[in-house]
Amino acid sequence: MSYRVLIIEDEIKIRRVLKDYLIIEGIEVLEAGDGISGLQLFKNEKVDLIVLDIMLPGVNGWEVLKEIRKNSKVLVLMLTAKSGEEDNLQGYALGADDYITKPFRIKVLVAKILAMLKRTDEIEESNDFVNQHIAVDQTSKKVYVMGEEICLTKKEYDLLIYFMNNANVALSRTQILDNVWGNEYIGAERSVDACVKRLRAKVGENHLPLIAVRGYGYRFEVAK
Repeated sequence: MSYRVLIIEDEIKIRRVLKDYLIIEGIEVLEAGDGISGLQLFKNEKVDLIVLDIMLPGVNGWEVLKEIRKNSKVLVLMLTAKSGEEDNLQGYALGADDYITKPFRIKVLVAKILAMLKRTDEIEESNDFVNQHIAVDQTSKKVYVMGEEICLTKKEYDLLIYFMNNANVALSRTQILDNVWGNEYIGAERSVDACVKRLRAKVGENHLPLIAVRGYGYRFEVAK
């Protein structure tokens, strides 16, 4: 399968080197040096993943991400010069799928991009899910709550599918990180809680049969 990646990064050297590596992997690359032109490309072109720097001239990466998440679930990998946990959690709260901290090795960044794209293709396609409140069409990847379609980010959708496919099983935060974020992910388990919080807010506390298992993780309860 062919992929298209959009790089929104103001450092020309990083853009060009990353582009060269991705082209070698058979990936088509679009690039922008600022937030405004990056958003314009995103709106006009179909892309599978966006590499988004936070420190952009004019419109910063946070604002770009907010705009993207208004109507798109596209994968977003943030580039940040800040390594603080709260900064990374802010990215997840806004809907980022993953992040990498500068300085980084280009080969590591490329490996992370490839892993994210691969996981997209490997999400288990079970039968469509329907309960009293939620319906999921896994062909179109649309989610409905009480008959109304809701917009989930790629990570929120993947998390919901993982819970559905493991109904009535207590899942640890580590298990969830490994299976939804990927084995190569290095980060706080609080990232799981942040994504669950967003999922609950969008689906509704009364509609999502998700039980917190104290000191462990979560269990998606479905009547047998």
